Amino acid sequence: MKTSLLSLALVAACALTACSKPEATAPVADASATSGQTAADASPADTMASDAAAPVGNPMVGGAAMSVDKDIIDNAVNSKDHTTLVAAVKAAGLVDTLKGPGPFTVFAPTNEAFAALPAGTVDGLLKPEMKADLTKVLTYHVVSGAVDAAALKAQIAAGGGKAELKTVQGESLTATERDGGIALTDSKGNVAMVTIADVMQSNGVIHVIDKVLMP
Repeated sequence: MKTSLLSLALVAACALTACSKPEATAPVADASATSGQTAADASPADTMASDAAAPVGNPMVGGAAMSVDKDIIDNAVNSKDHTTLVAAVKAAGLVDTLKGPGPFTVFAPTNEAFAALPAGTVDGLLKPEMKADLTKVLTYHVVSGAVDAAALKAQIAAGGGKAELKTVQGESLTATERDGGIALTDSKGNVAMVTIADVMQSNGVIHVIDKVLMP
């Protein structure tokens, strides 16, 4: 009898000990040891270094991305602001030329720039019998070589405040600096401002302008 009571007491004691023992918990992994530095831990210097390493792309034109791997025509057709220019280039038969190796610098008037011309001017230039005149106008917006904004400003400075740009058409444009930007004056005294500069192409560079230049 004493043996039975002793056995029951031992069983009860063991049960109480098991119940009071804390459950084992799985070790929590150190996130910093497994994943490296977190975004919150990154220092301002690390962030600036990352931003500096990021590639700088072309500016958007006409709501479309401009790829440095595409030529002047393939980029221009994607700009909703240059549908008139693209139609004119096609009518003049200059597509193959501007898809060529170049390099070319194109001063590209927007649709609004063409719309600002006297009534009937664009429709008249797009007629088949006006192809030669249209070609003159369009090639007056093209300069041989890839001339970016920095190079234009350097030429202007070297020229004492202005630079003469010989166009593919044969006549010249006069480039000057105005209010921190670049202004182009045509042979008739009309002035166009570069509104988007340095849109790099695989065969040159485009500068968007707000007026149509006339030889």
